[in-house]
Amino acid sequence: MSPTESEETMISPWDEKFETLVRGALPFLGPGEELRADTDLTDAGLDSMAIVELLTSLEQAYGVRLAAEALTRETFGTPATLWRALSLAG
Repeated sequence: MSPTESEETMISPWDEKFETLVRGALPFLGPGEELRADTDLTDAGLDSMAIVELLTSLEQAYGVRLAAEALTRETFGTPATLWRALSLAG
């Protein structure tokens, strides 16, 4: 098994804190709408300013720093890609 596959299997589903922080940055996701792993965060209202605010909130809440190479639009594309980057940073 490659390290990437091993890392993938060790990443747990996101927690309530993550869900709350991400939802707070998504003005177009209604309170009753499900935040799915493949939800397009841009379509849900995550813009560049919200990315910076969300990044700061997540780093503070989890006591981690995302690596510079993780600070891409792809990382912030879906909850799944963002949670993966956050999990690997911790």
